[in-house]
Amino acid sequence: MPEYLDSTELQRLTDAARSSQQSKWLKEHSIPHQCDGKRVIVSRVHVQAWLEGRPVRSSTGPNWAAVA
Repeated sequence: MPEYLDSTELQRLTDAARSSQQSKWLKEHSIPHQCDGKRVIVSRVHVQAWLEGRPVRSSTGPNWAAVA
């Protein structure tokens, strides 16, 4: 299974056809995603964590706290 949702899966998840609406829905539900032009990229791992009620974390850089 691919790492990222395809356009059909993304549309089913967000119930939206337009990328701007999809991005808005994902943001409202705190699901990390990236926009590449009109394409919205969402990891299956993040969606799975959201569905399971686990906190979804988006990395913004190195975890310096883990460096010993």
